[in-house]
Amino acid sequence: MAVILLTGASGSIGQMLRQRLGHHELRLTDVRAGNGVEALDVTHAAAVERACRGADAIVHLGGIAGEGPFEDVLDVNVRGTERVLQAAHDAGVPRVVLASSNHAAGLYERGDAGPAGLADDVPPRPDSYYGWSKAAMEALGRLYHDRYGIHVSCLRIGSCAEEPENPRDLSAWLSPGDAARLVEAALTATGWRLVWGVSANTRRWWSEEGGRAIGYRPRDDAERWAAKVGEPDLSAPEHRLVGGTMPESPLGGPT
Repeated sequence: MAVILLTGASGSIGQMLRQRLGHHELRLTDVRAGNGVEALDVTHAAAVERACRGADAIVHLGGIAGEGPFEDVLDVNVRGTERVLQAAHDAGVPRVVLASSNHAAGLYERGDAGPAGLADDVPPRPDSYYGWSKAAMEALGRLYHDRYGIHVSCLRIGSCAEEPENPRDLSAWLSPGDAARLVEAALTATGWRLVWGVSANTRRWWSEEGGRAIGYRPRDDAERWAAKVGEPDLSAPEHRLVGGTMPESPLGGPT
C-alpha cells in the first residue's frame, strides 16, 4: 500500500481509479470538492506542496480534459503540471504519474506505425492546443526526471470509458480496469517513460512495448462491442490519425 495524491479525482478517469485503487491510501483532490474529495487548484503552488507532503506518489489527472482557449490550457494543464512536479521535488515525492493523451501525438497516421505498432515514445505531433499542452507536460516530466531524478511516467491515454462508444474505440479504447492496471504498473516504473494508455484491443495499432516494459498487462478487448459500435472506415481521417476527429476541430474551439 502506498500513499497516493490523486488530482482530478472528481473527473471521469479519477472516479474510475478511485473505485479500483482503494487498497492504497488515496488523498483525493479536485478543483471541485465534495464526497470525500478535498478542494485543490493545481495552479496554486503552495496548496499543491502542502497536499504532497508525506505522499509516496502522485497520480496527476487534474486539468482541462479537452480542447480550449490557449491561455486556459497553458495555465491549467502546463502551469498546473509544473506546480505538481515542483511540489513533488520540494516534498520529496519520488514518483509522479502524468495523464498525457493520444492527442500529444495526434497527427501521426496508421502509415507511420511499424510492424509492432506506433511506438509509445514517438516525438510529439499534437493535434490541438490540448494536445500541445499534454506534449508540454511530457517535456516537463522529462526535465524533472533529468534534473532531480523523479520517476515520471507519462500515459498517452486513448479513449477511456466504461465501454467502447464508437468505431474508433475498437482500436483506441482503454477500459477502466486496464486504466487501473496501467497506473499500478506506472507506480513501480523507474526513469522517464512514455506509454500508450490503451487496452488489449484486437484492432490496436499503437505499440504494446512501452507498457510491457513497465509491467502493464492489459486484459480487455473492445472487439466484443464491434457489432454494437459498427465498422470503421479506415480511409476516413478519424480512423487514419491517432487523434481521431480532434484535428478537424478549430484550434481553441469546442470539439
